[in-house]
Amino acid sequence: MKDGKLLLWKPRTIRGQLIASLVLFELLALGLFTAFLVREQQKELQQRIDRRLEYQGSQLALQAAEAIEEGKADSLQKMVSTLLHYPSIGNVQITDLQGRAIAGADASMNGKLNLTPTERNFLRRLDRPAIFNLKENVREIVAPVMVQGQIRGLVWIAPNEESDRLQLHSLLRVTLISAILATLGCTILATLMARTVTKPLNVLMRATRQIVRDPEDLSNFPLPVTSENEAAALTTAFNMMVASIEEQRSGLNDTLALLDSMLANAPIGFAFFDRKFRFVRVNQFLADMHHSTISRHLGRAVNEVFPESAAVPLQRAIDQVFSTGRPVQDLELTGEIEGQPGRIRAWLANVYPVQTGSNAVRWVGAVIVDTTQRRNSEEALRKTEKLAAAGRLAASIAHEINNPLEAVTNLLYLIRLQEKLPSEIERYVDLAQHELARVSEITQQTLRFYRQSTLPVTANICELLESVLTLHQGRVNSLHVEVRRFYDSQVEIFCFAGELRQLFANLISNALDAMMPGPGMLTLSVRQSRSWRNPSVEGVRISVADTGCGMSDEVRARIFEPFFTTKDATGTGLGLWVSAEVIRKHRGEVRIRSRAADTCHPQRKPGTVFMIFFPQSAVEGHLSENYANSSQTA
Repeated sequence: MKDGKLLLWKPRTIRGQLIASLVLFELLALGLFTAFLVREQQKELQQRIDRRLEYQGSQLALQAAEAIEEGKADSLQKMVSTLLHYPSIGNVQITDLQGRAIAGADASMNGKLNLTPTERNFLRRLDRPAIFNLKENVREIVAPVMVQGQIRGLVWIAPNEESDRLQLHSLLRVTLISAILATLGCTILATLMARTVTKPLNVLMRATRQIVRDPEDLSNFPLPVTSENEAAALTTAFNMMVASIEEQRSGLNDTLALLDSMLANAPIGFAFFDRKFRFVRVNQFLADMHHSTISRHLGRAVNEVFPESAAVPLQRAIDQVFSTGRPVQDLELTGEIEGQPGRIRAWLANVYPVQTGSNAVRWVGAVIVDTTQRRNSEEALRKTEKLAAAGRLAASIAHEINNPLEAVTNLLYLIRLQEKLPSEIERYVDLAQHELARVSEITQQTLRFYRQSTLPVTANICELLESVLTLHQGRVNSLHVEVRRFYDSQVEIFCFAGELRQLFANLISNALDAMMPGPGMLTLSVRQSRSWRNPSVEGVRISVADTGCGMSDEVRARIFEPFFTTKDATGTGLGLWVSAEVIRKHRGEVRIRSRAADTCHPQRKPGTVFMIFFPQSAVEGHLSENYANSSQTA
């Protein structure tokens, strides 16, 4: 069943359809003819039965009238019995006008009422015989018995239609046998006719299947034409179509070979995507760009090949091209290299639509260029220029400070050599020498930020923090900031010491700025730990916590952006950006917790915690490799 209708069997071949159609037509015509014949035969049979009943009823009524008139009423039963021997008569009885039986098939019912309700309707004065339906398909006649012009009784005769029905059934059997023979004859004739039609079509079908199995095999073409009918014209057209396809395929193969060669050998990445952002085709250059094979790209989604930070904008661009049909140009993509935390890779993509003949976007193509090396070169150049400018500025300041420092130091030395100095003056001279030594130490620490060694060294993290804290001791004292130290003094790391000093200086300076105008608490922590991402990686964790004003979620999301600052004119927006670069260079990880001041909940204390993790095992090889590459470049 399908959609509430019975699915009839339908032949799949022309021969079967022709035979089935002809047989169906024969059956339909034969059915209509048989129905008409049976109807006419039934009508004729009914008329014959009515005429016979009318004759039999009239004759029996006349004979009954003569017997009654002659006073021979006893002979009525014999007359009835005689009629019952006729095969065409089923039942006979003679009744009076009240319906009591006078004579009938069952003599024991004489004198009793033996009529049906339908028959009682005819217990009235009749002037002639009447034929009526006793029940469905059963006829009966009632005829008056007239004696000297008066009705003395009624004659009832019901026919026996069995013989008539046998005759009708015999006619139907003959008709059915004739129909079967006619159907067989038509089927044989249709089979012979269909063969002449389907033979050339079968040749075409076999040739079509051969082309589907092996489009290159055209050995059986052109097909022979053996007739002059429509099938021959179809075969000729098919031969012409195959010849045209072969010619077009030859030109298409040349074009495809040219395009394949260009895609395979072009020094640029090509990729094509479907609506589910899956690769449907890539060239070898793009596969080599990801250090993989073409087969590992096909069928995979964009986010399975590119890092998430690069896959999301690329998917957005692909979806936009599918929606609008317009290309997206100069799309910059960046992402962290898988398995190499901290190493960023960059691509430049141009996304364009691939349209079909109906101008619908079938696929989206992308031309992808790896710009990592160029981006790193530009970044290194910018960083070098900044460091060079900062170094020159620091050297100038240190030089300008050292000149008067030397003069003042010499003067204090000469004063200290004078004899018979008052004790109070000697105490003042000692204090001045102590403060000058402190200023000199600050100057030297400042120079170390920019006159660092080009070689990574093993440095003690606690000593680096203390050297930075020395520079800010004046602000710590003026803001009344309490410094708490939780140091593991044995913790050392292979690093660029000057860059880590710069990192710690930025964090401590920002913490002091957040606690203005004071007082507050600065907590420094150094200890052995494990990576948050991979607990199997051992390293060092440094924490810098303050009780300052804290940061909102919006500010915390942007603190590592270049030139983003909340210090108005006093900030450059480069401190934490440079710090993030230092952390990435050392393959570190950073986590930030901050809570801004809330006037609605004054019991919730604000503050910020920077937690930085540097791996111990992987840093040495990474920094040594960077140093070796820098040396080769130089």
